[in-house]
Order: sequence, then structure tokens, then C-alpha cells
Amino acid sequence: MNALPPAEQFAGLPAAPPSGRTLRTLRTLRQGPLLTVELNVPEQGNAVTDAMLDDLLTVLDDQDPSVRVLVLAGAGDDFCLGGDRGEFAEHLALDPTGGGIRASGTRARRVCEALTANPAVTIARVQGRAIGAGLALALACDLRVGAGTATFRLPELALGLPTAWGGLLPRLISEAGAARVRDIVLTGRVFDAHEAHSLSILQKVVPGDALDAAVTAWAKPVLRRPAPALRVTKALLHSLTASTRLADASVLDPELMAAVLTQQHRPG
Repeated sequence: MNALPPAEQFAGLPAAPPSGRTLRTLRTLRQGPLLTVELNVPEQGNAVTDAMLDDLLTVLDDQDPSVRVLVLAGAGDDFCLGGDRGEFAEHLALDPTGGGIRASGTRARRVCEALTANPAVTIARVQGRAIGAGLALALACDLRVGAGTATFRLPELALGLPTAWGGLLPRLISEAGAARVRDIVLTGRVFDAHEAHSLSILQKVVPGDALDAAVTAWAKPVLRRPAPALRVTKALLHSLTASTRLADASVLDPELMAAVLTQQHRPG
């Protein structure tokens, strides 16, 4: 299921941000004050790469201030299968000290913070699997709707990685609570959309063919709100939510990821 129309229907529509930079991993569709951003590498499960992070930063940094709702979606069967482990290996091969891992982690944190602090209301539209970094991207959005068949997983520990990507852990603890987060992080088990709803990872669960209607139901009233009041309210919500993340250590995510990976790949 695709959140956006088939590619041939994009003729004449803006396919790149105002900067003119070509997007390699995303499709965008602007409909007045509503902007849809679709992760668009379905053959790779929309895995997060540095190219995708750069594309997301381009779109978010160039975002028109008149945009009031931003929908984050994924093309194909899955929302996002997480970070590209092959790219992590390439980074380590090029720089065994972890410089590439740190740079990628810094991009990830910037993207997730740009979604969380976005002046527009951000809506994640989740189908299929949302794994690792994919879950982090969805969690960075204000509102999250998932298909009843969607599944979620944080497999980092089983892969020898810390759960340190894009500020995921403090956001997750803030939304779901520390005790329940320990369960899903330490076991790495798959959990379904209904459990995600009980954990406040999703605010709404609907049949797969009702995802677009659910997004529209949220977007319509928001689009009618006066822009100044909406902007200030979003800033207040961001500020108050951030203040509940006591000792937010997400600034250390790139260093933690690099430290663990370089230690594991150290010769001998």
C-alpha cells in the first residue's frame, strides 16, 4: 500500500524541496498547507541510510512556514526496517575509529529533533514493520496511526548495538514508561499494533485500508487552526515534553554507537 499516488501521477507536482536538491530516497507531495513526505526505497524496506537522512534534513530545513501538517509515510509493504547495517560496516571499514558512525548518528539526532520540534503538526502513518530507526522516526512525530497488522521491534541489543539512535530511548521512556520500555528493549521481541497502542507508541490503530482516512481525520481540524496559535502551542508542547525527559542523554547517542561498534570490530 502506498501513501502517495503512483509516480506517474506526480507529473507537474514539486518533487524536490525549494533548494532544488534532488531527493534520492523520498517522495514529497505538497497540497496547500499539508506536506506528505514518503520514505521511498521500498525494495530495501525503506531502510535508513545517510542518503535518506540527508534527504530528510533537506526537506525539513527547507520546509515552508505555511505548512501546518506534515505526514511521514513509507512506500511499499513496510514503514521502515531500520538502519542499514551494511552502511555501518562500510563506515567502520573506512574509519575504524568510528568517525563515520558518529557523523551518521548526529544526522539521525538532527532529523528526529527536526520532526519533534517541527512547527507543523507531524503525523506518522505506519504500515507493515517499523523496526529500530523506523520506530524512532515514527516516535518523533506528534501523532501516530498504525494499521492493525503493523508490527514493531527494537532488535539493537541482539545485533550488538546500543539503543542509541536519534534520541529514541528518552522519547520512548517518556511516552511508554521505563518499566515497559525495559521489556521491549532488553528482549527485542516483536510487538503488535494493539500493544503499541497500549504503550502510547500509537495513538490510533485502524484497518490498513483506513490509514489515509485516519490521517485525514487528524489533519482536517488542525488545518483550520489559526497559524500563530498552532505554532505557539506546538512550541509549548515540545518544550514541556522535553522537560519531562530528565537527563536526556540523546546528545551522546552518536558517541555511544561509535564506541560500541569500534570496540566490537577491533582486531584481536
